[in-house]
Amino acid sequence: MKDFTVSILGNGSAVPTAFQNPSSQLVKYKGLRFLVDCGEGTQMQFIKYGFSYRNLSHIFISHMHGDHYLGLAGLVSTFHLFRREAPLHIYGPSPLESILQQQFQISETHLQFELIFHPLKGDQQLYEDDYLQILSFPLKHSVPTWGFRFQEKSDTDRRLKKEFVEEFKPKIEQMRKIKQGADYITPGGNVLKNKEITADGHPPRSFAYCSDTIYDESIVAHIKGVDLLYHEATFGNATEEKAKDKMHATAAQAANIAKMADVKRLLLGHFSARFSKNLKHLLVEAQDIFPRSMISEQGKTYEL
Repeated sequence: MKDFTVSILGNGSAVPTAFQNPSSQLVKYKGLRFLVDCGEGTQMQFIKYGFSYRNLSHIFISHMHGDHYLGLAGLVSTFHLFRREAPLHIYGPSPLESILQQQFQISETHLQFELIFHPLKGDQQLYEDDYLQILSFPLKHSVPTWGFRFQEKSDTDRRLKKEFVEEFKPKIEQMRKIKQGADYITPGGNVLKNKEITADGHPPRSFAYCSDTIYDESIVAHIKGVDLLYHEATFGNATEEKAKDKMHATAAQAANIAKMADVKRLLLGHFSARFSKNLKHLLVEAQDIFPRSMISEQGKTYEL
C-alpha cells in the first residue's frame, strides 16, 4: 500500500558531505505530509528529489543540534514567500520557539500564516486524527532529544474483494456500507454475504524515528513491533567507544535494539562523515545481528 511512506531527504550526521545531507525525512500518510527534522539544505533536497513541501502541515524537530533544525527557518520563510495561508504546526524543544521568533523579528518577517508551536515534554501524544496518531518519547543524548512513533489506528473496515467490485460495480455508498459489514443484494435479488465479498482490513502499520541516541534499551517499549524503525548508526564496531563518548550508537547497537523490539525492518542512518563513501561495513555489522537491516538511501521512499 502506497498511502503510508517514508522518504529520506538527509541521512548524514553533523557535518554535511557531498554524499550525505543532515537529517530530514518526509512521512506521507493518506494525503498528509509530515516532516521529521529539518537539517541545513532540507528544502533543496525537496527540490532535488521532486517532493512537494508546500502542503506540509506538521514539522517535528527531535532536538536542538544544528544538523536537525538549521534548515527550518529557511523553509518557513519560503512558505511565507509562497503566501501560505494554512496554519503550520511545529513540535520541538522549547528553545526552538524563541530562536524562530528571533529570526523573523530580526529579518522583519511577518508571517502570512499562523505558526503554532508545541513544546516537547516527556512522553506525549502529539497528533491524532481518525486514522493516525503520532507519539513522542525521550531519547538519551547530550541534549534533550525525542523520538517519534507514527502509529496507524486499527482498521475495523472490511476490504472489498477486487472480483466483486469488477463484477457488480457497487456505488460508493454501497461500498461504504459493505466495508462496515453489510451484505450486498444483487440486481437480481440474491444476497451476497459480507464475508463472501470482503476480506479482513489490513493490520495497523507503524514507523518509529530514533535519532540521535546512545544505546538505550529503555526505548524498546516505545518502538515495540513497528513495521519500520529508523535508528541512528553514526559509528561502527571499531569506534564503539567513540560512539559512547559522543552519546551516539553503532550500527550493531541499532540492530540489537531492533531485535529486542521485534520490529519488521531496520533502516540505518545518521552516518558519520568518515563513512560517507563506504557504508557497507555498517550494514554487515547490523545484519549479523538483525538480518532485516537496510542502509537508508537519500531520495528513496520506503513503503509501509
